Amino acid sequence: MQKVAAVEEAKTLLEAAKEWGVWKWLTDKKKMREAADKAWAAYDEVEEKVRSAWSDDLQKAYAELSAHAAVADGGAPAKKKYDKAKKDAEGVGAPVKAQAKKLKDADEEAYAVRMQAEDMFVEAEKRMNTGMARDAAQKAIDAYVAREKVIKKFEAAARAK
Repeated sequence: MQKVAAVEEAKTLLEAAKEWGVWKWLTDKKKMREAADKAWAAYDEVEEKVRSAWSDDLQKAYAELSAHAAVADGGAPAKKKYDKAKKDAEGVGAPVKAQAKKLKDADEEAYAVRMQAEDMFVEAEKRMNTGMARDAAQKAIDAYVAREKVIKKFEAAARAK
């Protein structure tokens, strides 16, 4: 996987942010939020491109898992989408479904790290606590690294057609 410029910029800013005082955090948090949003959008684009290169069976199996995860929160429309995804994935073999499950699990773990970072930033801002903000900055860097690892796994799956 090639380095993503927006992510590298966000990582650089977060590394610097680990040294910021209260005033710097207050004045530059908007800049950091914008950099983070651009980085996540860039990763989303890369991920979408990589996933489009997957085999049809892997795409179907992954879509089924994604739709199943959404059923708990989504009500009737999500259930209908899941039923369709499940039907589409009926002919997909067990090895491909197992691979999709591993990819989905890795994706969910990386997403959890991202959400932990987001929650840490919110709490740090509430308390105006630079120590917590520094910890959140490191957690955000960890989230970028985790997402990059997931994308690399997605790329390996695409090559394994």
